[in-house]
Amino acid sequence: MTTQTPSIGRIVHYTLNNDDEAAINGRRDEDPRSGNRVSAGDIYPMMITRVWGDQPDSSVNGQVHLDGRDLHWVTSVSHGEGERHFAWPART
Repeated sequence: MTTQTPSIGRIVHYTLNNDDEAAINGRRDEDPRSGNRVSAGDIYPMMITRVWGDQPDSSVNGQVHLDGRDLHWVTSVSHGEGERHFAWPART
């Protein structure tokens, strides 16, 4: 199996954590038309906008594309499983 190296513009899967949930739902409480509520553990596509290094385990910044008309900015996210990590989508 080939190890992938993150690069700008790649789409990965990001898992929300409690802080993400609070920030997103707080914004959406102010404008309920923004989109559906989220929960920690939800997975959304994220476009990588910055890579901190050139190795497979490099951390990234990115924009999480939510189910609504807003985005969520995350920084220094590492590859892995569980909340506040990104994962490569499975090939189908």
